[in-house]
Amino acid sequence: MIKELDLNQTSVLKEVFDLQKESYLVEAQIINFYEIPPFKETINELKDSGETFLGYYKGECLAGAISYTLHNQELTICRMVVHPDHFRKGIAQKLLTKVEEHHQDISILHVSTGRDNPPAKNLYLKNGYQWISDQEVVPNFYISHYRKEKHHPE
Repeated sequence: MIKELDLNQTSVLKEVFDLQKESYLVEAQIINFYEIPPFKETINELKDSGETFLGYYKGECLAGAISYTLHNQELTICRMVVHPDHFRKGIAQKLLTKVEEHHQDISILHVSTGRDNPPAKNLYLKNGYQWISDQEVVPNFYISHYRKEKHHPE
């Protein structure tokens, strides 16, 4: 089940915070970079992010989450996290699909991920996102930027 998450509820905030730590630890290991901003943020920084969060529940367990912001008819995916126990079960795909279905009026979507994170890059590419550029954010660490344009019938 996918539902919007209220980070003003302490228990939900803690669930997302813990899930994010587990997920980004694996990404940090994959890309050999442990300074990923969400991996290092405090629980209060997460609460004050201003992002909209959707969570994927497997029973009572928060197995995955996605967050995004909206600005001028453009949607930016900020986080995509799945608990390592639930990798390769299609959860990230379901969350991405839900966001796109919920915002069909949006024409442009943006997302970024570590250049050396093949699972994330493959997810976005197979969903119609196009690689825009790689950006060196610190010496020898690159983020890949992707964009998807949806054309709406007139």
